[in-house]
Amino acid sequence: MRPETFIARRLYYKQEEQNHSSRPAIRVAVAGIVIGMTVMILTLCVVIGFKRTITDKVACFGAHIQVVNFDNNNTYEMKPVEVTDSLLGVLRAIPHVTEARAFLTKPGIIKTDIQFQGIVLKAADDWSRFAPNLTEGRLPESDNEVLLSESLCRKLLLKTGDEVYCYFVGDNVRVRRWKIAGTYSTGFEEADSRFILAESSVVRQLNGWDDSQASGIELYVDNLSRLEETADRVWYATANHLDRDGNAYYSQTLEQLNPAVFAWLDLLDMNVIVIIILMLLVSGFNIISGLIILILDNIYLIGVLKALGAGNRFVRRIFITKASMLVGKGMIWGNLLGLGLAALQYFTRLVPLDAATYYIGYVPVAFPWLQIVLLNAGVALVSFLVILAPSAIATRISPAEVMRYD
Repeated sequence: MRPETFIARRLYYKQEEQNHSSRPAIRVAVAGIVIGMTVMILTLCVVIGFKRTITDKVACFGAHIQVVNFDNNNTYEMKPVEVTDSLLGVLRAIPHVTEARAFLTKPGIIKTDIQFQGIVLKAADDWSRFAPNLTEGRLPESDNEVLLSESLCRKLLLKTGDEVYCYFVGDNVRVRRWKIAGTYSTGFEEADSRFILAESSVVRQLNGWDDSQASGIELYVDNLSRLEETADRVWYATANHLDRDGNAYYSQTLEQLNPAVFAWLDLLDMNVIVIIILMLLVSGFNIISGLIILILDNIYLIGVLKALGAGNRFVRRIFITKASMLVGKGMIWGNLLGLGLAALQYFTRLVPLDAATYYIGYVPVAFPWLQIVLLNAGVALVSFLVILAPSAIATRISPAEVMRYD
């Protein structure tokens, strides 16, 4: 063990055991680091958890990437494109694409004895990804079953198990009767009040399409940070190809389909940066003040060490080592407290949110381990740089002056 490390350790444990005048200031400095780390970790976990949850909810209706007919006019009465097994195979082979499936939409009107509402019938072959949003009943399992939102059921005075009539206008008016298999809620009132979910064959019959035709293709990815890169690969795989009817393909990402939602989510990143900067400033101020008090409290020791021949670098390393030990202690407790509170919210959902404002009824939490490790590394680096300045005070202390006034 290096001599300066040995002295720093002795000072650290001596500080804990005896009633030194600097002990309250050191405790305040360590408490500041603990609070700062706790706040930064909680902020990171909550903001990333919130962004992931909202993104997943938005993706329930639009997927991460959509491939549709280039001639579509931004309505739900979409022109069909050919969706073949070979095309789906090409898209599924793209890196980070986990799922590729056909989807179909058809606008219509749902009507009861006392009320009516414009809706969009959306169909897919597999709705298992939508299961977390179920609030009652089950997903549709046959052509005569649909899934309605809770808000739409409340408005139309319907419930699970009821029969509902939908009207679709084309060359002539067609009426379909379905049974409500269950209800769902995503928190997005605009989407919830619009979409009814059904099996693919239902919309194909209404549109008069064959089994290879669909409104488009939905793709899901496993890494949203690579969404733009994946979208570019999808574009290159589809943009220069025409289907059997001469229709061109056009791809869009989830962010392009919902610009307002993601502009709002991007603002949260700025909040994280501001909070981290503020916490670093507060923690840095506490470290500086604590180290200065620590040096002044051990000024006699500094004088003695210099009188015995210790150099300025040796003395400075003593206090850098001790300050690093205090910072390390604060970071460990801050991580434990921050991750502990995040885990408590993750498993219990104690802290609620207004679902009408935030689209979710509780504070969501995620554990982005890479970002947490990088945050700890950044805090450790900043703390070390902050320690360097006040530690230079020890080099200015003269042993003669210390001995004279002792």
